[in-house]
Parts: sequence; structure tokens; C-alpha cells
Amino acid sequence: MFSMILRGTRLVKLHKCCNFSVSVSAFSNSFSSVAGCRKGKIFTVSYLIDSLSLTTKLAESISKKVTFEDKVNPDSVLSLFRSYGFTDSQISNVITNYPGLLVADVEKSLAPKLQFLQSRGASSSELAEIVSSVPKILGKRGGKTISVYYDSIKEFIKADKGSKLCHSLPQGSKQENKIRNVMALRELGVPQKMLFHLFISDHHVCCGKERFEESLKRVVEMGVDPTTLKFIETLKVVYRLSDKTIKEKVNICKRLGFTGEDVWEMFTKCPCFLNNSEKKIIQTFETLKKCGLVEDEVLSVLKKFPICICISEHKILNCMETFLGLGFSRAEFITMVKHFPPCIGLSAEMVKKKAEFLVKKMNWPRKFLVSNPSVLGYNLEKRTVPRCNVIKALMSKGLLGDTGSKLPSIGSVLKSTDEKFLNMFVMMHVDKELVDELMAIFNGGRVSYSRKRQAFCYHSS
Repeated sequence: MFSMILRGTRLVKLHKCCNFSVSVSAFSNSFSSVAGCRKGKIFTVSYLIDSLSLTTKLAESISKKVTFEDKVNPDSVLSLFRSYGFTDSQISNVITNYPGLLVADVEKSLAPKLQFLQSRGASSSELAEIVSSVPKILGKRGGKTISVYYDSIKEFIKADKGSKLCHSLPQGSKQENKIRNVMALRELGVPQKMLFHLFISDHHVCCGKERFEESLKRVVEMGVDPTTLKFIETLKVVYRLSDKTIKEKVNICKRLGFTGEDVWEMFTKCPCFLNNSEKKIIQTFETLKKCGLVEDEVLSVLKKFPICICISEHKILNCMETFLGLGFSRAEFITMVKHFPPCIGLSAEMVKKKAEFLVKKMNWPRKFLVSNPSVLGYNLEKRTVPRCNVIKALMSKGLLGDTGSKLPSIGSVLKSTDEKFLNMFVMMHVDKELVDELMAIFNGGRVSYSRKRQAFCYHSS
């Protein structure tokens, strides 16, 4: 079992703006949406805290996924759930895991689906338990699809409580096998959220018996942490590939210059890379060489980031052309790929937006991006723009560096943790009003900035 990968290696176990409007005006219209959604975000956060008693941190997290500017529809959604007997705790769980329901059409979508599920004989408590366990069921279309989800989760919850499997399920049926296999994963410590996703999916990994047991045994012997998503990913690969296929894939990699230990390390980082065909593995290897990387550099890149093998030839070449079109030399592109392989997986549009913002709007030289390519992997609106807004505000006030308007290094601004960034550029000021203003800019106007400020003050004292 995976002897070709493990040979010669030891078994590795995985463990567990002056104000905001001034700041925005310094940037192009492409970022004006940040200001435009402030009102909705602030209202959404306040609503979630007041109506569902969510923590500020959780409410802010949800506001990144869904926003609204009035309470008419959200109130209708909450009232509907309460009318079906959902407790406040269950409603909070539903909204936390599937926040899009707050803006769903109550009359045309949610109410008919709840009525349909109730028509299948579920009591109010049973319906509330199942929907709060897997809110995604309300996002499905069609009675047949919803029925499959509902019946599957119902049986799983019964089995999870120690009840016997439904007698209507034929012995050895796909459904019975799924429940038994998912329960086995539960006993190993696989989180319920991952189990539900696996249970309601069409993946065959949980449908068999002997093959599932054999595959599960192999993954456990590899030492993969069952509480991580990588455990499920590894199980899917091991279940899908025969020993013969695995041996062939390993030999392909060896012919390209990888050692058995290299392949094992790549597998532990990204199990699904072995799902690629011989043609695809070789194609990616040759495509990177077309970009200008020599063989040893290609080997290094793929060892660091094996999921690169899954990226199409077109996307890799298009990414290179995008960087060249932005003024980077081929040598600079190669340097960036070597230090930050994920950059070849970025879309051309995102590369342009991020690079142009950092170079043209913030005036950092291109060479700073070459030496710090990982900054291109950060979320533009959630990390890059808010931090740069703070820097722009400080520069406009003459509060940066010896000259008052000296642009800090790109690494100190974008690569540092939130805590370190705030300590360097915000919390060090003695003017309380200035600190509050900068925190508001940093948080994009969200309501928690004063609480976050207090937390950092406490930590610094």
C-alpha cells in the first residue's frame, strides 16, 4: 500500500482616510464599491448582533458573505423559522452556516421548501433539527433533490443517536453503506460538518463496504489527521486509485526527476495531484519549462506547490503573458514563480488589479513585488485595500517616516499579521481620536473597531 511512495522514507504523521471617503478618493473607481457597501455592512452587523445575539466577530464574518440595508426580508426569514418551531440557537446555526438565506425570497422559495419537508411526515422538532444540521438543504432546487438530502440526513442523525438503521433500507444498499461508513469516520474524529458534506454528495467513497474499509485502513496507517479536510481528500484518492495505478503515477514522477520521497511529500501536501493523468503531469512539467524555468526549478516549484500540476497549460501561459504585459521581465516572472508558485494559478484579471493597484496607486516599485510575490495572493478588498487606506491616511497627515510621507516597505504593510500591522501603524499614536479614525479605516467602517482597539491596547500594555 503506497509502497512505491513510502519506500526509502519514514512514515510521516500530520498533526493536527483622513476619513474613509478621503481615503477612497485617492483610488480609482474600481474600488469605490468598498465605500458603497459600508452602509450595508454596518447595518448587517448590527442586525445580526441585535436579532440573533451573535458575537461581533461572527457578525462581521457573515457580513462579508451577505449584506442588506433594511430588516424587512431578514425579519420575514427569522419569523418563518420561528413559526416552524426553530429555537433561537437553531436559527443562529442556520444563518451562520448559510447566511444567504437572509436575503432569500420567503414566499417563493423558503416557505414552499419547509412546507414540502413537513409534508413528508417530519415533526416540527425533527424538521428543525435536520435543517439546522444541514441548512444547505434549503438551497437545493426540485422536490426530488431536497427529498434525497432530507432522507439522507434524517437517517444519519438517527444512526448518530444510536438508533438502528431504517428497516426500509435493503441490507447492503448504497444508503445503508453510506450511513455505516460515515459513522465509522465519525468515530475516528472526522468533524460533523465534513461528514454531512460527504454524506449528501454523490462521491462513491462511502458507498462500498470492503473497499471502503481497506481504503480507510490505509489512510489511518499514513497518519493523516482525521480532523482535517486532507483526511477526506486522501481517502478519496486512495479509494479511487488501485495499487497498479499508483505505481504507474509514481514511476511517471520518477522519470521526470522526482524521488520516491519527493512524491510522498507532494502527496501529503496535495493528495489529489495523483488523480492527474500521465499526459497532464508531463504537460505541466513541460509548460513550466516553456515559461523559462530549468528542470531543477520546475522540480522545486512542483514539490513546493504540487497542486500546480492541476493548473491548465493555457492558464499558466496566460498568467506569464499577463505579468509580461504589466512590465515584468521573464526573469522577474521566473523569480516570482520560484518564490511563490501559487501565482501561476491567479487569474489574469486579478493579477492586473492587484499589480496595478500596488504599483500605480501605492507607488511601490515593481521590484518590490518581485521580491515579495506572496502579496499577490492576499485578498484585495479584505486585506490589501484597508491596510493601504491606513497608510495613505497617515501619509496625507505627514505622519510616516522621517519626512512624514515616506512609503513603508510592502512587506511591513501587507505581510505582517493584523496585530503587528496595527501596533506598527495605528496603536503607536497617542492621539485617541486619530487611533479611532485609523481603526475605522482599517475595519472598513465596521462597528467593532473600538472593541478591537481595546483588545490591542490591552495586549500592548
